[in-house]
This record gives sequence, C-alpha cells and structure tokens, in this order.
Amino acid sequence: MSEKAVLIGLITPEVTSELVEEYLLELDFLARTAGAKTVKQFTQKLPHPDNATFLGKGKTEEVRQYVEENEIDIVIFDDELSPSQLRNV
Repeated sequence: MSEKAVLIGLITPEVTSELVEEYLLELDFLARTAGAKTVKQFTQKLPHPDNATFLGKGKTEEVRQYVEENEIDIVIFDDELSPSQLRNV
C-alpha cells in the first residue's frame, strides 16, 4: 500500500494561484514517483507566509485535523519551511 500524501500551496502577491497549481502538479508527480498517493491539496491566499506556521492558524488547524482523521503519512509544502515553521507544524 502506498503512503498517503497531502500537498500544500500558498498563494501570495508574488505567487499566483496558477503558479501554485503548477507547483502542486509537479509535487504530485514527484510524490507519485516516490510511491506516494496524493489524496488532497490545500491552498491558502495570504499576503506572505506566516512566520510561525507558513499557513494561517485556521488553515493549519484544518490541515492538522485532516491529517489525523485520514491517517496521512506525508505533508508536502510547495516552499521551504524555516526550522521554527517545521517545529510548529
């Protein structure tokens, strides 16, 4: 059985929704190549990534709840997270 993955993209003034969609398609391809199955994608529009959690608090909680309820193995972000963001998510 393959691992279940969730993809997360952030739309900002510098990164359009179309570009995020392209990033997520590429991440889905890479996940499948590595043997994972993408089961859901989350996106959020913010002026900039949240310093603490990358996403806003509400969206972070929504993702956390989905991951727990659906036994998700991997969460893949479309950007590099800082060490503090990694700790907080």
